[in-house]
Amino acid sequence: MGKKDKSETIKDTEVNETSNQDTQVEEISVEEQLKEELAKEKDKFLRLFAEFENYKRRTSKERIDLFKTASEDVMLAMLPVLDDFERALAHIEDDKEAEELRKGVLLIYNKLLTTLNQKGLEKLEVNAGDVFDADIHEAITQIPAPTDDLKGKIVDVVEKGYKLGEKVIRFPKVVIGQ
Repeated sequence: MGKKDKSETIKDTEVNETSNQDTQVEEISVEEQLKEELAKEKDKFLRLFAEFENYKRRTSKERIDLFKTASEDVMLAMLPVLDDFERALAHIEDDKEAEELRKGVLLIYNKLLTTLNQKGLEKLEVNAGDVFDADIHEAITQIPAPTDDLKGKIVDVVEKGYKLGEKVIRFPKVVIGQ
């Protein structure tokens, strides 16, 4: 029985050492698992935070753009009135007897134009002889160029163009020489 007791004691010691190692392995693996979960949660938090910051930036930019162009419909409705004023002024200039009428119409036109400019409306400057650019101009028709230097260039401006802030709300309508 002496031999059995020694062998049983040795086996019990080996089992205890093995269970201690298993416990340490389990403790390490639990600790590693917790670290991994913490790292995943940190990553998830950082991504969510970045996404939220991008959302705030985007909505802020959209809000600013909306305020800049909120009056676009009103401006588009007022452009034909500006065109009519310009046609009236051109017609009145021909009539020398209507000098007082021309002054009154010019006064109202300038007041309207000043008010619209204060709200962000800008005229796109286009003149006969300028190079045609499809990104900026709207070609209505092409006619034979009166001179060779007007080929591919603007011959006449039919309707003026306007922009509100940085956005073009009406492209200038032009005639191109071919």
